[in-house]
Amino acid sequence: METLWSRLNEADTLIYIDLPLPLHCWWVTKRFLTSFFVPPDGWPERSPLLKSSMNSYRNLWLCHKYLTPKYRDYVEQTQNSKCVYHLKSTEQIADFLQLIETKTMQIEPGHL
Repeated sequence: METLWSRLNEADTLIYIDLPLPLHCWWVTKRFLTSFFVPPDGWPERSPLLKSSMNSYRNLWLCHKYLTPKYRDYVEQTQNSKCVYHLKSTEQIADFLQLIETKTMQIEPGHL
């Protein structure tokens, strides 16, 4: 975090995924509930899923309360000087990924 703002200032393109807090909470809940049947991908064996889920809810709230407003302000202030993609829904993320895939396919071999 200590270098975040200087790195953002150096970037010419920002991709800010800004999904609603309830969606993040749902994903944490879904991960917790499904963990009774299938361990979450990438999680170590016997991870304390209840404790981890509670920590996730806490961190989501803290980020939403303190960091998200700062990120939104930064994106607002820099949108005229940088290429900014402010993605606010899973549909916008899917559209953005499709755009990137399309642009990547348009690049001819040897022109990278």
